[in-house]
Amino acid sequence: MKNDSPKDRAVCDAFIRDFQNLEAQLNGQSSTPFHEKRVRAITTFAELGFPNMRQEKWKYTSIAPLLKEKFQLASAHKITEKALQPFLINGLEENRVVFVNGYFDKALSKYDMPPGVLIAGLDEAYHSHAALIDEHLGKYLQIDEQPFAALNTAFARDGILIHIPQNTVIEKPLHLLFISDVDERPFHSHPRNLIILEQGSQLSLVESHHTLSPDVYFNNFVTEIIVGPNAKLDHIKIQDESKAAYHFAATQAKVARDAVFNSTGIDLGGAILRNDINIEFTGENAEAQLLGFYYATGTQLMDNHTFIDHAVPHCNSNELFKGFLDDKSHGVFNGAVLVRPDAQKTNAFQQNQAILISKNATIDAKPELEIFADDVLCSHGATIGELQDDHLFYLRSRGIGEEMAKAMLHIAFANDIFERIKIDAVREKLEAEIIARFGG
Repeated sequence: MKNDSPKDRAVCDAFIRDFQNLEAQLNGQSSTPFHEKRVRAITTFAELGFPNMRQEKWKYTSIAPLLKEKFQLASAHKITEKALQPFLINGLEENRVVFVNGYFDKALSKYDMPPGVLIAGLDEAYHSHAALIDEHLGKYLQIDEQPFAALNTAFARDGILIHIPQNTVIEKPLHLLFISDVDERPFHSHPRNLIILEQGSQLSLVESHHTLSPDVYFNNFVTEIIVGPNAKLDHIKIQDESKAAYHFAATQAKVARDAVFNSTGIDLGGAILRNDINIEFTGENAEAQLLGFYYATGTQLMDNHTFIDHAVPHCNSNELFKGFLDDKSHGVFNGAVLVRPDAQKTNAFQQNQAILISKNATIDAKPELEIFADDVLCSHGATIGELQDDHLFYLRSRGIGEEMAKAMLHIAFANDIFERIKIDAVREKLEAEIIARFGG
């Protein structure tokens, strides 16, 4: 194990024991090809151990608070439909897939899809669509240097499988609801999502994460996305977990020729948040837009690591992250763009902008750009600032209260992100939430 701290080894050993207990409960899943990946993954995790701040990719992010907690593996848990109501989105109430503590809840889910479209809990899909699972699951995200992704692969039992067949357009957005509810001891949960869009298909996906109580728990997600030729995926993720919880998420997207992948992440909750988002272009004339907004208060730590791999020519990427940091919160942004030697005619733009509301808040920003082709148009940058007093004075002079004036300025700053959310009900719900938080 690379991490030689006795305390950290003891925490790793606890997760390994949970894996051994999980194996005894898998029944038919233990005979699937994916289970071989599980066994390799827990071995990888045992070798890597948990990351520490001596490692470059974790230089600014300490997970020490997580390692002090004692978790038990999440199990199936029931909640009422009434408990869902605060988290539903106008117009999407009848097009939702619900997970509770990482497990698909068929009774709370409602959706109506065209013929040929597959939406299923991963646990169910292991039996009903084994060939599709074997072809794609665990084939795209590399876990050799990602201990949390390795941990997810080892424990992946449920999650969502979405398969949109060729030339199928889903007119209405689909809402994935992940609800956390601590019953007794804090739990650890590892949902695995697999989203496949075949050639010429289209889907808008809203993924939201919420809690029913302000408890400690640990959610560790992996999402693998395949956007086929000439397909389009709009993916909006809203993370509003308990501020005592830990939320780690790794996303690997493959974007084929003439395809479009738009990803928007909104992060509001979590004691420690870590997003690792990797996008690889696999065909020419593809596009990717990667947007992020974060608002941290108290002692929250929000870390966004992104990597866009321009592996082929004639592709465009546009990346913009904006955030607010208040109190003693800490933000981390590491955005890497790689333009490979054959990726001529690449356009790649990246920007991170942060507002420090409190003098005690901090951010570490590290944009990276590696270019090995000569006919490209690329730029990157990071800015850190404060609200302008003259802007605040202008609004106050027109009879607007100080708190509401600040909220309006914050919304104006974040508008570059929110205005690109094309689902009106989602945008309006988020704007109202931000105004409520800033305006008291």
